[in-house]
Amino acid sequence: MKILVTGGRGQLGRSLTSRGPARGHEILAHDIDTLDICDEAAVARALDEMGPAAVINGAAYTGVDKAEGERDKAFAVNRDGAAVLARTCAARAVPLLHVSTDYVFDGTATRPYREDDPIAPLGVYGVSKAEGEAAVHAHGGTVVRTSWLFAERGPSFVQTMLRLARERPVLRVVADQHGCPTWSDDLAEALLALAGRRDLEPTYHYSNDGATTWHAFASAIVDEARRHRPLACERIEAITTAEYPTPARRPAYSVLDTTRIRALGITPPPWTIGLAAVVAAELTVKPMEH
Repeated sequence: MKILVTGGRGQLGRSLTSRGPARGHEILAHDIDTLDICDEAAVARALDEMGPAAVINGAAYTGVDKAEGERDKAFAVNRDGAAVLARTCAARAVPLLHVSTDYVFDGTATRPYREDDPIAPLGVYGVSKAEGEAAVHAHGGTVVRTSWLFAERGPSFVQTMLRLARERPVLRVVADQHGCPTWSDDLAEALLALAGRRDLEPTYHYSNDGATTWHAFASAIVDEARRHRPLACERIEAITTAEYPTPARRPAYSVLDTTRIRALGITPPPWTIGLAAVVAAELTVKPMEH
């Protein structure tokens, strides 16, 4: 199958490009320099010339805090660009998979969020992604929400923690925000399994198995890194969100329920497996220059 991937240089785009051929797919990966998803004429031309059997939209404005001061930029990509893709794909009967985020939820739940739970984003980034979801749904596309994405070469929380653990004896990490880390390679495999199917629900959740906190995730990253080399980090202190203020509010709980996608035979593995692979790649192939 020929699959057009937007956001090709991002974490997910790279994973789709590397994983697709093994599944027998031809991946046509593009980033903003070769395909601006906000340019409707360019998107239409790309679809007509390339003739993909499916499109996976991995292009996004992902600066959660920066979005608070760059509202127009966030909405241009996350809402308007998504709408352009959805319209042009619908006009050509090309299935669209659009990647969204756990940050469309407000974090007040006490159990994992299901696909049909009400959304109530707390910041500009989350609102822009929520409105992008609405545009995709309006044109028959499929939304796949994910959370806490990480990958080799990042940029992600993993690379940040590896760098800080090399430099500092004490790290202070928020321990009252709960979610599920997701390896971009695992998300890519799930999206490739969904691509081209015509029997999909409007929304799916995909994250790796195992709810955790940023503090526990950081501790796992450092423990894994110590298997490969010594670190300056001696301890990781647990702090509250209030002790680490950020421009954007984040949900205190954004664990995603993956029951629906599991019913299709797609079973998310534990995030610890992906973490081990990413840390090994980061620390055994090259020095920590991030």
